[in-house]
Amino acid sequence: MSLLDTPVAAIDGSPATLGELTGGRVALVVNVASRCGLTPQYAGLEALQKEFADRGFTVLGVPCNQFAGQEPGSAEEIVEFCSATYGVTFPLTEKIEVNGEGRHALYRELTAAADAAGEAGDVQWNFEKFLLNRDGSVAARFRPRTEPEAAELRAAIEAALA
Repeated sequence: MSLLDTPVAAIDGSPATLGELTGGRVALVVNVASRCGLTPQYAGLEALQKEFADRGFTVLGVPCNQFAGQEPGSAEEIVEFCSATYGVTFPLTEKIEVNGEGRHALYRELTAAADAAGEAGDVQWNFEKFLLNRDGSVAARFRPRTEPEAAELRAAIEAALA
């Protein structure tokens, strides 16, 4: 089974797979939260979405409340916050767990990928980023403090789109 076949519901609860949510595009999968010091990264993520969407790219936001309870809202509240505050147009999944015993199958696969320092394992905090190729393979992993505008992230997106 490909990572793209992994079931993960959309934010509205409708059943989907990762492949359906990413639409066969290069994807930046990011665990997001509305009440985090890194929440302003939503603006940069939306800028990436707008800049690269026409070339076959999408951001996929994955709400998660595992880090200091910083995503406590309902699906409706999350959608409203993202759209009203940051104008988010990229797709969002249902709220899931990215670490621990309840870790979603998607993140069981993603966390096996190493970052630039060669470290795999648990997601460190909100806004950790996994860049996926069109076939669902992990092209790169970026830790939470890597801003969406970072040169290394943009270069990895460009390479995946080439």
